[in-house]
Amino acid sequence: MSINSVPTTDQLPVVVIGAGPIGLAAAAHLVERGLEPLVLEAGPSAGSAVRDWAHVRLFSPWAEVTDPAAEKLLAPTGWVRPDGATCPTGGDWAEKYLQPLADTLGDKVRYGATVTGVARAGRDRIVDSGRDEQPFTVHIQLADGHEERIAARAVIDASGTWSVPSPMGADGLPALGEKTATDRVSYRVPDLGDPAVRARYAGKRTAVVGSGASAFTALAHLADLAKEEDGTHAVWILRRGISANTYGGGEADQLPARGALGLRAKAAVEAGHASAATGFRTEAVERDTDGRLILVAEDGRRLDPVDEIIVLTGFRPDLSFLSEVRLGLDERLQAPTALAPLIDPNVHSCGTVYPHGVNELSHPEQDIYLVGMKSYGRAPTFLAMTGYEQARSITAAIAGDREAAERVELTLPETGVCGGAGLFDDPEAAQNGGGGGCCPAPATLQIGIGAPAASGGC
Repeated sequence: MSINSVPTTDQLPVVVIGAGPIGLAAAAHLVERGLEPLVLEAGPSAGSAVRDWAHVRLFSPWAEVTDPAAEKLLAPTGWVRPDGATCPTGGDWAEKYLQPLADTLGDKVRYGATVTGVARAGRDRIVDSGRDEQPFTVHIQLADGHEERIAARAVIDASGTWSVPSPMGADGLPALGEKTATDRVSYRVPDLGDPAVRARYAGKRTAVVGSGASAFTALAHLADLAKEEDGTHAVWILRRGISANTYGGGEADQLPARGALGLRAKAAVEAGHASAATGFRTEAVERDTDGRLILVAEDGRRLDPVDEIIVLTGFRPDLSFLSEVRLGLDERLQAPTALAPLIDPNVHSCGTVYPHGVNELSHPEQDIYLVGMKSYGRAPTFLAMTGYEQARSITAAIAGDREAAERVELTLPETGVCGGAGLFDDPEAAQNGGGGGCCPAPATLQIGIGAPAASGGC
């Protein structure tokens, strides 16, 4: 091969890790700008992680979960967005939007390709010399076990956090005995429409660990099951106390579907289908003589035995394959350092999601970006619209259009959700309504250009 046939860095593809909503949106924006994307998806189809929660309904309606550049790419195929006012399930989202989008991208999407490493070609993270001039090298392992290296001009990591659920231990590590109880522990919202899953929880006593929307969903589903199957009961494990904010924003939440979930969880408790253990920071999981599980708190409290445990304490990013690139991450959230203050629940517990782009998502290593859920690290407030704006901004930056990259083109609603003063509330203070908060009356946050955000409902 002559030297003239070797592609220059700007002729190489932009590698996008993950064929989920934000990864595919990034690919659509790259195509719109005349750049070549290569989307690497570990699963066998588009939206593999989304398909894992196919039975769960999104908070946001169709109008807020499709990307404008993606819609333009889909339009020539005859694709029509479903009713913008309805909220899809994860299965709907994958089948009616993500897979058609991936199909339109064709061979720009590779399935069964797991990224095992990202680096600068010929440079480990220590080497400074000539670093920024080198392309990236992306190591992948294929479904048949073979390995490849792919050269890339830039890397957009939209791999999400779904593969790394947080454990139930209050210190962020697995509780003692948690790993040995895996036959009775799940880290997903159960699909009670599946007969095998339904049989697992019907007539059983189940602990639900967590205080967010996923926990609300699980409690609501178990409450519905309790109405049909005697003996079904949920024990809600909360690190906080119960206060007016425990169940989210309710009718004040400008994402009405999320507000309704909190109200359903509240109804489950009030109807007796669920009981709450508050201020309970799990330290250990033990088995009794019958094989049932006993949760033990840091303060020594022991709960009555349960048959199953559902742990819904959030997710965290997998950074293992990024060890040879230089990332600037916040030490608490594992989110980009400039983004972290905007989303840090230690500082503010409101559900506000601030529009942001390339300036907040850049790292010391040029031309690598974490986007979507992964960009939020361990913070829980991500919305699809936010990810689409991220994709628009960083692809503009990669294309050299800095003015467009730095322009915010998104209007987002305040959610009306406030959970008190951070992550570690005193249970008694929470019960007494103490702890303050940072949320003003619900309002619409408008930054940059765009039409005012409508608060759709489902």
